[in-house]
Amino acid sequence: MGEWRPLTGPSRQVALEILLDGPLSRAELSRRVGLSPGSLTRLTKPLVESGLLVEVSAGPTDARVGRPSQPLDLDPAAHHFVGVKLTGDSAIGVLTTLRAEVIARIESPLTDHTPSAVAALVLELADDLAARTPGQRPVSGLGVTVGGRVSGSSEVRWGPYLDWVDVPLGELLAAGTDVPVVVANDLDALTEATHWFGAGRGAERFVLLTIGVGIGYGLVVHNRTVDSPDTSIGLIGHHPLVTDGPRCDRGHRGCAMSLLTVGAITEQVGGALGRPVDYEECLDLAAKGDVAAQQVVGRAGRALGRLIAAAANFTMPELVVLGGEGVRLAEVAHDELRAGLHADRHPSGAELPMVRQPADFGEWARGAAVVAIQTFVLGRQ
Repeated sequence: MGEWRPLTGPSRQVALEILLDGPLSRAELSRRVGLSPGSLTRLTKPLVESGLLVEVSAGPTDARVGRPSQPLDLDPAAHHFVGVKLTGDSAIGVLTTLRAEVIARIESPLTDHTPSAVAALVLELADDLAARTPGQRPVSGLGVTVGGRVSGSSEVRWGPYLDWVDVPLGELLAAGTDVPVVVANDLDALTEATHWFGAGRGAERFVLLTIGVGIGYGLVVHNRTVDSPDTSIGLIGHHPLVTDGPRCDRGHRGCAMSLLTVGAITEQVGGALGRPVDYEECLDLAAKGDVAAQQVVGRAGRALGRLIAAAANFTMPELVVLGGEGVRLAEVAHDELRAGLHADRHPSGAELPMVRQPADFGEWARGAAVVAIQTFVLGRQ
């Protein structure tokens, strides 16, 4: 399988600049990394010879001699990575290139939450995906994410959706593969993927809000993800939004968890209709004008707008990214969302650009692959 060979020093900085912004001319690279043209040539030569970097033609750039420039780019297919997102019900895996382009995806039900069974399933998915690399090239890293608190990129200290406490998932996986393994919190990983390869790419400061089983909040400031153990416990989920709203499981009235989660919306719409409903049906009914569904979904939309306003008022981001499996709420309750947002924003405040990610667990699995890519490129574990 793959060999874990993270780059170091100036080589790492050069590779990172090209990974995120390539192709780049040697002159631009020299400026960015502070190296002379000669030093840059000596540094990049082994990277080109190894196949990690490639020279691409950009056509003539010197009108006097017609000398073609040869910017440097990265060969995304030089390395492949597997990302696996674990929920309480399933394991979703993707195979990506070095630029997090998804090549293949598979999903398997997760019926046994014992750590050994989960590790075995993850390794099975990883082997299946590794066999799908072009030419069956080796995989350079495996990233696995869970909802909860992760320590040392290896141990799941608290995994509420799997009922785990102090599970050495990284060790269990490493015992069954020679592919380097990194374990991370799912929201942290999704934030990193949004930052490096998604809607937040190039933004100095942005907020990621996710809606689904829980409410997630990720923050990038000065082009760096704000890292905190509190990311894993969903603090923003208990932010109060409606004074007379329903109560969450911790007794908070009208908080984000009680209004915006998939479970909260299905329970309230189902209670009003007198029958069980799934989330997509709730949104479909609201979109078609069902009064009971519209009332619940509209209130949720206004609450989401207020939550976005609170996050933006405190952090003043350039961009707000909405994600998670419940993100379609922002589309169905668009008008209510805007009303809630504007109610809590100053009239002179800057208009907030908002981008919605796909409501797909594949995005979370891609985030797992991205933390493996980051570990490979940056050498951090």
